[in-house]
Amino acid sequence: MSEEQQRPQSEHETGADKEHTPGPRPEPIRYFGTTWVDHDGGYALRRAGMAALTLCLAVLGAYLLRFAYEGLEIGNVGTFLSASVVVLFAISSAIAFWKTWESFSRRRPPSSDEASLKGLMMIGFIGSLIAYFLRCFSEAPGEALRRAEYEKASADYARRRSARTGNPAARRAKRKK
Repeated sequence: MSEEQQRPQSEHETGADKEHTPGPRPEPIRYFGTTWVDHDGGYALRRAGMAALTLCLAVLGAYLLRFAYEGLEIGNVGTFLSASVVVLFAISSAIAFWKTWESFSRRRPPSSDEASLKGLMMIGFIGSLIAYFLRCFSEAPGEALRRAEYEKASADYARRRSARTGNPAARRAKRKK
C-alpha cells in the first residue's frame, strides 16, 4: 500500500477526499478542510462559527487597544503621541484589511514583500479579523481562489484522460497498402 492509502482520514476531509478517485484533489482551507467543495460536513455552520469568532476576537482586540490608549492617557504622554498611536493603529488596520482581503482572491508570489509587512499586519490585526469576518458572509475565505484552481485542474485532468484511448501496446500495427 502507498502512504496515501495508509494515511488515516482526518475529520476535515469530506466529499472528494474520502472517495478514492483518481485526479486532482481539492486543497483544504484552514478551519474548513475540503467541505467547501460540496458545501457539506457542516460547511454553513463552520462559516457562521468563524464569522462569530472573528467578530468576537476583533471586539476583544479593540477593547485591548482601548486599555492601551487609556494607559497612555494615564501616563500623561501628551496629545501628539496619543494621536500618533491612534493613527498608527488605524493605518495598520487598513493595510492589514486590504492585504488580507486581497489574499482571498489571488495567491501571493513567493518573492512578494509580505515578509516586510508582517510587523505591520501584526499591529493591524483588527483589520485582518474584520476582513475574515466579512468574507465569511459570502464564502469560506479563499474559497473562490481554490475553487477556480481546483476546477481548472479537474478540467485539465479530464482533457488529458479523454485523449487516451486505451493500451497503446495492444494496438496492431497499421498495414501498408
